[in-house]
Amino acid sequence: MTDTINQETINKALWDACDTFRGTISSDTYKDFILTMLFLKYISDVWQDHYDKYQEEYGDEPELIVEMMKNERFVIPEIIIKNDKGIEIDRFMATFYSLYERRHEPGNGERIDICLHEIEEANGTKLRDGNKSVFQDISFNTDKLGEEKDKNIILRYLLEDFAKDDLNLKPSRVGTLDIIGNAYEYLISKFASGGGKQAGEFYTPPAVSDLIAELVEPEEGMEVCDPACGSGSLLMKVGRKVRENTGSKKYALYGQEAIGSTWSLAKMNMFLHGEDNHKIEWGDTIRNPKLLDKNGNLKLFDIVVANPPFSLDKWGHEGAADDKFDRFRRGVPPRTKGDYAFILHMIETLKPKVGRMGVVVPHGVLFRGAAEGKIRTKLIEENLLDAVIGLPEKLFYGTGIPAAVLIFKKHKGNEKVLFIDASREFKAGKNQNLLTPENIDKIIATYQSRETVDKYSYLATFDEIKENDFNLNIPRYVDTFEEEEEIDLVVVRQEREALKSKLTELEIEMDVYLKELGYAS
Repeated sequence: MTDTINQETINKALWDACDTFRGTISSDTYKDFILTMLFLKYISDVWQDHYDKYQEEYGDEPELIVEMMKNERFVIPEIIIKNDKGIEIDRFMATFYSLYERRHEPGNGERIDICLHEIEEANGTKLRDGNKSVFQDISFNTDKLGEEKDKNIILRYLLEDFAKDDLNLKPSRVGTLDIIGNAYEYLISKFASGGGKQAGEFYTPPAVSDLIAELVEPEEGMEVCDPACGSGSLLMKVGRKVRENTGSKKYALYGQEAIGSTWSLAKMNMFLHGEDNHKIEWGDTIRNPKLLDKNGNLKLFDIVVANPPFSLDKWGHEGAADDKFDRFRRGVPPRTKGDYAFILHMIETLKPKVGRMGVVVPHGVLFRGAAEGKIRTKLIEENLLDAVIGLPEKLFYGTGIPAAVLIFKKHKGNEKVLFIDASREFKAGKNQNLLTPENIDKIIATYQSRETVDKYSYLATFDEIKENDFNLNIPRYVDTFEEEEEIDLVVVRQEREALKSKLTELEIEMDVYLKELGYAS
């Protein structure tokens, strides 16, 4: 076994492990198995690493070791299997290693599910949200993997893949690097890029997360929320920005996610990144917001960020007019487009004076009329909108349309709104375009300076926006038109005559060669 480890090696080993499922079930299904197995392997490796150290120090005091292991970040319980008569037939620790040792025996799927269930029970609220548990929607003992014999073989292969040297994730080998969290993010991004239309619902591209985290300027001690948190990647980027800027881990992360399996990803993602100070709720943010204060009102945050599903149909229009939190007093968004439902919810959860937010939206949010136009007008009249930033097309998984980032603030120094057109500056990829660090730095620098830059940004006054009927379509403010160079027809004719002369010379020369070869006409 090697003593060193690097990110690329682990990423490759994990992606190779997916070969076990390819051709059997879709990636949208097997991603849950791979990501859950990574979580189980990691907590097993941490547990085993610590156990081995205690064994070296207190090998003659087994009871002391047992007590010390109860204080681990994740407790690994012992499982006792009994038959129908109550007689013990098997006993093992709920670790990856126990499953691996029994991989040739029947019942791999059932054993894995038992381990996950017992780990949940032993770790209390860490892996639960009320009656909802992280592994509730994930079962390895499923018919999706085929009949019992085939399923057992597939899961045996999976256990063998994760037992390889390259996936030894013990802290004594990994050190303090965030390799595990990075590996989890790597897998999520790979599944998102190949996940088709629904991919963007659980993952925000890293560069976009980086951009938003910079724009909202998080500080030590802040409470940060993402009401449509997906796998939690955007939320954790904001937390990481606090650590990078201050060296402090004094901040709290909050989120809510409607899709059960994605909520599970977010919970595991948080723990694998060492983000213990978090609260991720499961449920529909618009219909049933779960992040409330002690009085049952919406909890307020210093920073709110989100990449909600674009123009969500059936978002909860039916109950919006009677919303008990009065989130839609500025107007009820259209029945088939939930963009402003999320925006209005986010604004209502900002702390007075200090609250700020960044939200990703489709461009229609900037100019659509009717109910959305009225809501947009009121938000601008209240001087909440701070900036509109247009992004390139094909940045987001599952859609090729360009998007924009809107920055809102509860307290602004003036009534101006900064428009930035960053749609033409990106690195082209095969399937997805990318924002480079240079692209991001330019956006951030322009946002912070709040200056008009020719063909890139414009600082608009309230009156200018009002004259445009509160339409925020970026080309109305940032003129990116490039005048075409004048064509000198005299020069073009001279070039054409020169080319005709050259062609005549070449034809004469070709005739000479053909005659020499015996092909005279």
